[in-house]
Amino acid sequence: MTVYNAAISEYIRDLFAQEDEALRFIRQNTPERGLPDISITAEEGRFLSLLVHACQARIVLEIGTLGGYSGTWIARALPPGGKLITLEKSGLHAQVAEEHFQRAGVSDRVEIRVGDAHQLLSKLNPQAPFDMIFIDAEKPGYPEYYAWALDHVRRGGLITAHNALWGGAVIGEHSGEGINYVREFNLLVARDERVASTIYPAGDGTLVAVKL
Repeated sequence: MTVYNAAISEYIRDLFAQEDEALRFIRQNTPERGLPDISITAEEGRFLSLLVHACQARIVLEIGTLGGYSGTWIARALPPGGKLITLEKSGLHAQVAEEHFQRAGVSDRVEIRVGDAHQLLSKLNPQAPFDMIFIDAEKPGYPEYYAWALDHVRRGGLITAHNALWGGAVIGEHSGEGINYVREFNLLVARDERVASTIYPAGDGTLVAVKL
């Protein structure tokens, strides 16, 4: 069995997920601006863009903007007239992300909403149903975000969630608050008969669920 490692990750990036100048700048500039260095990897970004194409998404919701790296991959995959709404709690993060979206040439199709995502979601009902929802925020909130997403994504649409592998700690007897939240969330989705789901294992793992 093939073992996914750094060399294979690099192979995938070189073939399918090469960054242009804007993406490289966003990834490098995000921590330099004081934001956490926790952006998704390039192959994860390429996977998200592939999902946008696969479900022919026109309107996508992202919960957790950070510096806009994942949002750029998503927004670039949208068709003409498509839109990404991304929610960010931090005003600083939103400001940095806006600069990055402009640099990447996607600011015309991205709307950043600033505030607590749990409160902002209630104001998004008029935009529903969404074609795809990407969750990459605080892990205790994942079940609530998922429940909302199921009610507001179209049938055949996608719900995706980052950090499904938690650095590999989902395997074995690792313990801790973060890993417990991730394990419980993965189990919740895996047992949900309203979706077909799995985990894409590149990077830190992206859980993908299709609403049936």
